[in-house]
Amino acid sequence: MSNLTPVIKSIQDVMRQDSGVDGDAQRISQLTWLLFLKVFDALEEELELTRDAYASPIP
Repeated sequence: MSNLTPVIKSIQDVMRQDSGVDGDAQRISQLTWLLFLKVFDALEEELELTRDAYASPIP
């Protein structure tokens, strides 16, 4: 993850093709939400492997 710029630009190019997304403001908010979910998922996977009694707050 040394350089996120090309990844974000490619994601934005894909999102521009979606007819349900109008404008950069919607794309930025959706991209932020997607990145949050990805980071949260990775954290949960790590916690499930390292802690025996870990239970996800989201079933």
